[in-house]
Order: sequence, then C-alpha cells, then structure tokens
Amino acid sequence: MEWGILGKIGFDILTGEYTVTLDEAGRINLPKRLRDILEKDKVWLTRGIDRCLRLYTTGRFDEMRRAIIDTTNQFIVNDSSLRRRILAAQDLDIDKQGRILVPPMLREWAGLSRDCVVIGQYDYVEIWAEDRYREYLNASEDEFRVGSEKLGTKIMKEKDINNDGDRSHSGTAGGNDTIARPKGQV
Repeated sequence: MEWGILGKIGFDILTGEYTVTLDEAGRINLPKRLRDILEKDKVWLTRGIDRCLRLYTTGRFDEMRRAIIDTTNQFIVNDSSLRRRILAAQDLDIDKQGRILVPPMLREWAGLSRDCVVIGQYDYVEIWAEDRYREYLNASEDEFRVGSEKLGTKIMKEKDINNDGDRSHSGTAGGNDTIARPKGQV
C-alpha cells in the first residue's frame, strides 16, 4: 500500500475513536477492529503524552524501546523518555473477551475512571479518561487547524511534483500558498 507522504505501510493501521467503559476490576474492552490487529501479539501498555496511556504490540514496543535506549545518555540522571515510557511499561494479555487489565499505577496516572476513550493512532492505541480527552480536543483546536493547513500545503506540493506542475484543483491550501486553476476555469 502506498501513502504518499507517509511512505509505504507494511502493517495494519490502527484507527478509530471509541468510547469504552473501565469496569470495577480495572479492565477495558478493546474495540473489535483494534483487537483484530492487536491480538496477533502480546501488548505493552505505558505512559503517553498529555496524561493518556499508549498501547503497543510487542514488535512496535521493541522498536520504540531500542530507539530510546540507543539515544539515551546513561550518565544523565533525569531521562524522562526512558523512565516514563520504557520503565513504566507493562506487558499485558488480551483476554478471551477482548479486555486488558489496566494496572492500578497506570490507571491512576492517566486519571482513568469509568468513562474512557480508546483511539487508534496509526501504529499504537491511546487510552484516555474521557473528560481529559475532551479537554485536550478543545485546547488543541487551533493547533489542529494550523497543522491541517500545513499538511494540506505539503500534500498539494507533493501532488504538484508528481503531476509535473499540472494542477487540476483550485483555491488555497493554507497560508499564502495559492493553488493555480486549470486554464479555462474561473
């Protein structure tokens, strides 16, 4: 599969946003679409950014672990990437009902209670407390808009390069980059 800017994709992509419930025992039922991809392997749960949790397949977690360890200076006392991501990680099994048990330490750190949101993020899954996720979305709206405009500009420039300058679209793609209209269109 070819994805232009993203390059070649050699694995199933984790996508979707799902509302789930954390039960009394601390378990979350993973949505089937995500579970079908994740069940191929043991999973790893660790701290993410913005007080969410990240769930990885073993293969993806090993890649991240190696990259962090390879770039870590062991003489620096406060290496938060190593401490927060790798050392806090827990390996988990997905049970027969499609649930994972979120360890109490990680539940508390992420503020998980009953209502949670599970989001497929390309090659990992985020698990959020629903209220924190809604706050995050509201607070990052402007950043999302600016990022979308930059991505649109980059996609249009790539498309222009691939089409040898023959643009068959019109309008603007963020910022001041005006996109030419084909001849004969107003």
